[in-house]
Amino acid sequence: MTLKELKELLASTGASNKSISDIIAKLKSRPEALDLKTFREQYSPKGHDTMSTVERPDKQIKKPNPEDPEKTIDAIEKVNRLALPMQKIIVKRAVSFLFGNPVKINSEAKKEQEKQVLNALNRILKDCKINSFNRRIAKDLFRSTEIAECWYPVEKQENHSTYGFDTKFKIRVMAFSPWDGNDLYPLFDDTGDMIAFSRAYTRKDDEGKEVKYFETYTDDEKLVWVQKDATWEEPQRTPNIIKKIPVIYGKQDGVEWADVQTCIERLEYLLSNFADTNDYHASPKIFVEGELTGFSKKGESGAILQGTSGTKAYYLSWDHATDAVKLEIETLLRFIYTFTQTPDISFDSVKGLREISGEALKMLFLDAHLKVQEKREVFDEYLERRTNIIKAYLGYVNTTLKTFADNMDIESEVQPFIINDVAATIKQLTEATAGKAILSQRTAVAQSGLVDNVDQEMQYLQEERDQAAERDVFERTV
Repeated sequence: MTLKELKELLASTGASNKSISDIIAKLKSRPEALDLKTFREQYSPKGHDTMSTVERPDKQIKKPNPEDPEKTIDAIEKVNRLALPMQKIIVKRAVSFLFGNPVKINSEAKKEQEKQVLNALNRILKDCKINSFNRRIAKDLFRSTEIAECWYPVEKQENHSTYGFDTKFKIRVMAFSPWDGNDLYPLFDDTGDMIAFSRAYTRKDDEGKEVKYFETYTDDEKLVWVQKDATWEEPQRTPNIIKKIPVIYGKQDGVEWADVQTCIERLEYLLSNFADTNDYHASPKIFVEGELTGFSKKGESGAILQGTSGTKAYYLSWDHATDAVKLEIETLLRFIYTFTQTPDISFDSVKGLREISGEALKMLFLDAHLKVQEKREVFDEYLERRTNIIKAYLGYVNTTLKTFADNMDIESEVQPFIINDVAATIKQLTEATAGKAILSQRTAVAQSGLVDNVDQEMQYLQEERDQAAERDVFERTV
């Protein structure tokens, strides 16, 4: 659909419910729908096949009839069901390495107005708790394959100056996630530019009835359709004050665990069957050759079995049967971690590590960092569009900054999580400067994280130096 066709479509009056339904149907056009039901079942251990009595039925057995020991009755024996949260681990680790550190905002702001724009942008991000918000966005993208966020202004009754200037507006953000019941419908033109974004969702009114909503965002306006009693009402139209779609949309090809789903299912199947086998062999069983003539009583110590001449008794042992199962379990776990580029940083995996250098840590997490670089294909563009939308709102709430905001180049840089070896870094920098100091005392105090008030701490240090110098002056020499 072209931009011209979109505007003609949205300009139609929608005189009948059918025409409104036709408009919404065209805005909903997308290549394929999300299989969110399957994603939820795979993500939650309770939804795994091993927990299903259809995929893994309980055993039908026969047991002695308590009323007539010579007869048997049908019974059901519960099987073991071991469901592993591997999908959650894969998603959590991916999110932690991608957004474990705050996103760095880079800009060469030189003019006072440019610094004002940068400070206001950073304050907006802080007020929106953007570090936690980034992790939530990544989490929902990785487990549902798409995500969106919408930025919008909120007008307050009184002015505030938290952005560095007086304004009545607060800039807020809201996530549109399929995981929360939002159906997302981005609309692109032939060149791949997003010309509209829509979402469908359901809410309950005051009477407890479900009401369907359909929102569409364009460069010019926001439209909201409401369906009550199976009838779509005329849309509520709100002008778009920044003249660009205030929605950022992100998408990836599949859920984070898609390539190893079969490995996870096989691993759960093996472990569940292995648990059944352990239960079966947990109690020792005796095989007897010949005829038994006497048994020990239940609970009797030093129990003896009596038999005719030539009778032999053996404990049944389960030899070598676990080696193949153990090998397959270890192989499956290795495949799951390797193919998803997920580091195995469990306690058992890292407890053998001693002191390890910063460079060794980088090599240890190399695969996870390569995965972060791959994710930047989505998030570099995503974060750049977020910055541009915030700059547009800043230009609206403070028109004196509009030109500077529009022309500023502000870059969002993802910082992959890594455990920093500060001692090694300082050593390298000191060697590079031929042993000269690389930090001022004030910077070192601030970086230590041990004090709350740097200025006061510097004053204490100066007082201590003055006292030491005074003692040196009056100290008698021998």
